[in-house]
Amino acid sequence: MAGTWVGWAFLPEFPRILFFCSFGLLWLSWHDDKYHLPVVFRLIIQSCFVTLFVASELNASPLSVLAILAIVWSANLYNFMDGSDGLAGAMAIVGFACYAVAADHAGDRTFSSLNVCIAISAIPFLVVNYSPAKIFMGDAGSVPLGFLSGALGALGWEKGLWPFWFPLLVFAPFSADTSITLIKRIMAGEKFWLPHRKHYYQRISLMGAGHRKTFFVELILMVSCGASALIALAMPQSSQHLLLAAWIVVFAILAVFVDHRWKRHTDELSEVR
Repeated sequence: MAGTWVGWAFLPEFPRILFFCSFGLLWLSWHDDKYHLPVVFRLIIQSCFVTLFVASELNASPLSVLAILAIVWSANLYNFMDGSDGLAGAMAIVGFACYAVAADHAGDRTFSSLNVCIAISAIPFLVVNYSPAKIFMGDAGSVPLGFLSGALGALGWEKGLWPFWFPLLVFAPFSADTSITLIKRIMAGEKFWLPHRKHYYQRISLMGAGHRKTFFVELILMVSCGASALIALAMPQSSQHLLLAAWIVVFAILAVFVDHRWKRHTDELSEVR
């Protein structure tokens, strides 16, 4: 995050609100890493920072509440996905690089550079976070990055740089895993706010792939989603919708496949015992 902020200092206009909110979320999350703050307290403070961003940077509309909820969710889902070496760092590089390319193509060089700073700052972190990790991101890194992915995605849409679906597809490897897992846990009546190991990337790792193979499987998914999102920007709207539908089918198939393999894996472990 320090690398990101230093990079922003060289832009024509320093993004003060983004800095203040990301710094505030880092400060809050660092204390959560250290003292394990109550969930409700964290969500309230996170919502305050996100509300400040939305009120300052996005046009007031009935969608403002939806934007606040989406960005708070984005901040937390990024944190949920930071459970295997290299994943969060790689998603930052791929995701914000895609934002940068799309913004540059749309003619907004400053907004593109703002995203480039984040992507480049994630590279040295990934070097030391790749398996076996020497440094971990923790809430202090993952929550601000998740906030930025949602906030800049919404701001890019507000500026007319990309359609609403673009950020969703770029960060789909994270949002799909977390959202499907959350829905399944709620439907099962579980305490979904408690730590668990039911994310799809966790199950892939536990079934024998380990951190490194899981990293490369997820990286392929990240690059595929990012590249297809960029390509789709030049497509007719009807083709864009077909592409989105195709990705929904792909993620559904992947979820069913991993669930099936996981059940077989747990059954085999039970037989051994």
